[in-house]
Amino acid sequence: MKDETPARAKSAEPQPEPHLDTSGDSDEPAFSWLNPAGKGSGPAAGSSASPAAPSPADSPAAASSTAGGGSTVNGPIQPESRADRKAAEAAAEAPGEDSSPVFKEPLPTSALQVRPPEEEVERRNAQRESAANAKPVAPRVMQVLLAVFFPLVLLILAVRAVTSPLFLWVEYNRPGFPGDGYGFSTDDRMTYGSYAVDYLSNWSGPRYLGDLVHRSGDKLFKDGEVSHMADVKLVILSTFGAGVLLVLFSIVAILYLRKRSTGGVRRGLFAGSIVTLVIILGLGTLAVLGWQQFFTEFHRIFFADGSWTFSLDDTLIRLFPGQFWIDAGMVIAGLVLLASLVTLVLTWPTRRRRGLAKDVAAPAAVEE
Repeated sequence: MKDETPARAKSAEPQPEPHLDTSGDSDEPAFSWLNPAGKGSGPAAGSSASPAAPSPADSPAAASSTAGGGSTVNGPIQPESRADRKAAEAAAEAPGEDSSPVFKEPLPTSALQVRPPEEEVERRNAQRESAANAKPVAPRVMQVLLAVFFPLVLLILAVRAVTSPLFLWVEYNRPGFPGDGYGFSTDDRMTYGSYAVDYLSNWSGPRYLGDLVHRSGDKLFKDGEVSHMADVKLVILSTFGAGVLLVLFSIVAILYLRKRSTGGVRRGLFAGSIVTLVIILGLGTLAVLGWQQFFTEFHRIFFADGSWTFSLDDTLIRLFPGQFWIDAGMVIAGLVLLASLVTLVLTWPTRRRRGLAKDVAAPAAVEE
């Protein structure tokens, strides 16, 4: 084995300490550039530096020591804090007076900071307010339909009330009703007239009237009278069918308005009653001014010329003279007028029905 004593003795000799030249070191602490802007490192002992950030000339980056002899090499001045570096970068990027402006791509959110013109702002605000204040279209349509259907339904119901045996009995037995100059008694009129009225509302054919005979065996109604009654029946049944549809549509409109529009049913019926009053008053005025002309024009609307004119001794004229139609028109107008007035009163837009609270006057202050 080799003797390891000299090697151990050699390694045990003390090593010389490295020579550190501290003449070029500054007195400020390390990492002073991490301090916030305006807060530099504290002054060294015996130094008269202020608490502000040290000047770039005193920073470690201004003069760096070389490994050999401590000589310094002047390099670019680095700001000590992050805020200083940002300010330096902004100053470097800012164009000079004579230089052209530097184009910078806007940030993705820069458009959000641009305010549109005042005209555009006002237009958008107006559209927003209009959309907020706009009412739904469907409730308004339902109200209009209810107002239009109301007078038609009343008129059809009044016609149905007149075409009944009860009205015949009242007419034939009321004082002042003209008698038949050709031999029909009140009972005969009631019997034969009931056949004619029943034919208008049943589903029988023309033979229902064409097969009726007098006690003498002659036909009660002529062919022309039966043909006219068939035309009247077609008009009456069509009118009653339309009335049923109108009633169903009105019920649907009422149910819809009760759920979707507060006060919509009341407003629709109120408008319908006003429309009904205008129509009835207008038609009543025309009938009073010229009943014969009004009666003629009414028949021309629904029937062909010559198919509804008869002689005085025909059964239809003997059962339904001119006074009968005058009374029927007055009853129809009276029923419609009464129903529309009642509806108008019940739907009148009072403050309570409109849901408005009463104005409560504030008590006047009494000065003492």
